[in-house]
Amino acid sequence: MQAAVRTGTALPVLALTVNAFIWGVSWWPFRQFQALGMHPLWTTAAVYALVLAALTAWQRGVWAGLARTPSPWLLVLASGTTNAAFNWGVTVGDVVRVVLLFYLMPLWALLLARLILGERLTPMAALRMVLALAGAAVVLWPAGGGWPWPRNLPEALGVLGGFTFALNNVWLRREAHRSDAERATAMFLGGTLVSAVVAGSLTWHGAVAVPPLPSAGTALALLALSTAFIGANLGLQYGAARLRANVTAVVMLTEIVFAAVSAAALGAGTLDARLLLGGSLIVAAALLSVWQPGAAGH
Repeated sequence: MQAAVRTGTALPVLALTVNAFIWGVSWWPFRQFQALGMHPLWTTAAVYALVLAALTAWQRGVWAGLARTPSPWLLVLASGTTNAAFNWGVTVGDVVRVVLLFYLMPLWALLLARLILGERLTPMAALRMVLALAGAAVVLWPAGGGWPWPRNLPEALGVLGGFTFALNNVWLRREAHRSDAERATAMFLGGTLVSAVVAGSLTWHGAVAVPPLPSAGTALALLALSTAFIGANLGLQYGAARLRANVTAVVMLTEIVFAAVSAAALGAGTLDARLLLGGSLIVAAALLSVWQPGAAGH
């Protein structure tokens, strides 16, 4: 029986781990595109436009669901803001700090689920909130004293991305009656539109350079990154459909490990005692959010 369980969960866990790996190291290709003169917002818009084109060609009827009702458009906005904020933050800031602040997401999900879905707050939920806030305070506390607020753009983008990712997940539960293709279309459309609109506005005001015309090599690299994100999305859908939600969430936390190790190895992030302490509190809060006492094995 145990062997059957291990066999049945190995592939879904592997699929989720691949998803976490792609997102955990995605900061590196975005920095390479930035070195070529492409702001991460323009890169995000280009990559997601390619994904959206592939999705439309595969499921030609997916746009009908978006046209019938306005409710998926909040998903467009939330998902688009999540991707724009995360990709921008890890490209220009300390990757480890941005990813840890992004993973305050369970705290925001708790509050948004109460507000949008009417879920009640429990003593365990209060403990998670305390742990997450304590971890954020440790990560954000200035060395010279002062209040633990985001002190620069990347930190603010990490917090914003985590909040909108929580909104994205809560709204996905509200829109659970829709097909996977419709929800994926809304999310990739958001990644394209929000990034393009913000990038266009910043470019118009001179804060961001006009992206150069891509060479053949750059175009192939954009296509490769789009393919990787498609693979990550497929891995998430395959794994999440075959594992309990709490198992899925725990496996997805490996994104923090992939991001931290790759950033520390390549000089894009730091790992000191304070960051490790704050990160441990944030991860503990995330783990408690998916812990189910007495839950049976899969």
